[in-house]
Formats: sequence, structure tokens, C-alpha cells
Amino acid sequence: MATRKYEQRLRAEEAERTRRRILDALYELLREAPAEPVSVDRIAQLARVARSTVYLVFGSRPGLFCALGADIMDRGCFDAVLESAIQPDAVDGLRAGIRAIAAMYASHRDVLRAIHSMAQLDAEAVGDSVRKMEQGRAAGAASRAHRLAEQGALRPEVTEAEAANLLWLLTSFDAFDVLYTGRSLPVGEVADILVATAERSVCRGRRTTAVPYK
Repeated sequence: MATRKYEQRLRAEEAERTRRRILDALYELLREAPAEPVSVDRIAQLARVARSTVYLVFGSRPGLFCALGADIMDRGCFDAVLESAIQPDAVDGLRAGIRAIAAMYASHRDVLRAIHSMAQLDAEAVGDSVRKMEQGRAAGAASRAHRLAEQGALRPEVTEAEAANLLWLLTSFDAFDVLYTGRSLPVGEVADILVATAERSVCRGRRTTAVPYK
């Protein structure tokens, strides 16, 4: 019995190493050549596995991209995003959450840009990956808006639904990237701008220091 469990553990560890190599191969392809088509054959070659192994592990090309999206969340600063959501003060949690999201976007900017762009061109393969990430972000925005409303922190003219929509906008990858890449701002300054805009848009009587635009 002990030998069987040991062999099972070895097989599980080898399966996880194979899975990791495939995800890393896809990540590097997107980072180094985001404009080039991504083929399963090329991924398999870089991961040193058979093409059939990619399908065996992930089921399909869409399944592979969905796994990559989940992996990026795990490898990024997502723990910090989750921790921010349970801070006692909802406004403090909002600030921390936006900063954590900006840090996560910056850590994986090139790959996230490639995925979002590919989703427009290859919705069947990549669209589910983006949709799942966006569904999670929408749920987070709604939860933050609800906590702000519960604590009486919303501006009187802003409904909970409106606050959720505004936070959805301000925590989007595109909102981040238009400042980070489009304006060449450092991630800290991008986070400052997004935090200030969020507070001024939805929070009652809470003002952050004005952030100068360059």
C-alpha cells in the first residue's frame, strides 16, 4: 500500500510539472511574440511534450487559455486583492484592492494585453478566458460597492449599482493600461490616479490628495 501511494504521488508530481511546463511555454510565447499566432504545436515543442499531451492535460485550446488566465491570477497579486476585500473599512479596502489589481496588471502586462487582443480575434479559443477573468472582476466590483453602501460610504447621489459600474470601469485592464502604457506612467502613479478617481466618484466625504497629470 505504501509503495502504491508513493507511485501515485510521483505520477501526480510529474503531471503537475508537465502542466507547469505547458503553461509556462504559452506564457512565454505570448510575452515574447504577442502579435504572432499561437499554435498548439509550438507550445508542445517549447514544453517538450507531445501535441496530444497538451489536449490530454487541458482538454482543448480554450481550456488551455482558461487555465492560463487562472494561473496568472494565482501568480499575480490576487491574494492581496482578496485580502483587501475583507478589510474592516470598506474605503481602505477599496484603496488596497485597486493598488493590488494595478500591481497584478503590471506584473503580467504584456501577456494580459496579448490575451485581451486575441479575444477580439479568436473569441472561440481565448474569449472564455477573458470572460471568466471579467466575471470575477465584476463580482468583486459589486461586492465592494455593496460594502461601501452598507457602511454609508457612498456619495448620496451614487447608487450601489452605479458604484459597481464605476468600480468595474476603474479596475479594468484597459483603464490601467491606457495610463501605464499609453501615458508611460509608473505603476504606483497609475494606482494613485485610479484610487483618487474611484474615491472622488463614489465615496462620501473621502478625498485623496490630487494626483497631477503629466
